[in-house]
Amino acid sequence: MDYDTIKNWRFDDVHHHYDEKDTMLYALGIGLGHDPLDAGQLRYVYERGLQAFPTQATVLGYPGFWMSDPRAGIDWVRLVHGEQRLALHAPLPASGNVIGKSRVTHVIDKGADKGALVITERTLHDSAGACLATLQQTTFCRGDGGFGRGDDAPPPLPAAPTRAPDQSCTLAVAPNAALLYRLSADRNPLHADPEVARKAGYAQPILHGLCTYGMAAHAIVKTWCGYDASRLASLNARFSSPVYPGETLQFDMWRGESNALQFTVRAVARDIVVMSHGTATINA
Repeated sequence: MDYDTIKNWRFDDVHHHYDEKDTMLYALGIGLGHDPLDAGQLRYVYERGLQAFPTQATVLGYPGFWMSDPRAGIDWVRLVHGEQRLALHAPLPASGNVIGKSRVTHVIDKGADKGALVITERTLHDSAGACLATLQQTTFCRGDGGFGRGDDAPPPLPAAPTRAPDQSCTLAVAPNAALLYRLSADRNPLHADPEVARKAGYAQPILHGLCTYGMAAHAIVKTWCGYDASRLASLNARFSSPVYPGETLQFDMWRGESNALQFTVRAVARDIVVMSHGTATINA
């Protein structure tokens, strides 16, 4: 990996049109509508009074898998999505046109044989130019450390408190969740094809990390906001282990000062933390 090449990578603006069907499909993919009689969930999956769920921002204006470009010089086969951060500035429309503008903000050398971190920022704008959301993705490039230059890492996300959680919520991952979610986002066969999953060392296709991330937002909005997702202002988390479709996830949440929350996500049957260092902000 060459520091200057990655830090100065040029991204074209991504113009993205989506309609109400796309909005409903995304919401179904993260488990909304699981109870079709719940009016709180129905507002995200039914065209009457339809609202976009805020984490849909993660699948809009995406620049594509640019790290696989040979010019990047990255061992892309060994990439891992490390963290995802999202700040919401205005509600997403239920349908419309948005523009994604991406840039690399940090290239962090962890050392030879320790990999590198690349942090990409994407801002999402409406057709009038107003910024709707700012997204930050940290990619762990496991095969690319030791290039000798690098930026200082941003402040880390805080670990969850050691005391008992203030609230907990369980959500079931539908057996076909990955097949649904991939229609909104990443169509990597790792999330659909059992043979590809086995060759990668997994017993079955795994869930997209950003689907688990969306489910974390679902749990927070259900538990703290009465399904009013417009109150969600930010969501940050670290991915720590894969999730399998069909599992049950437990979301443990702690209330902090003002409107701040912290959370972790655990696969109940395996008793494994699959998402850690979670933080969120909710508006009053």
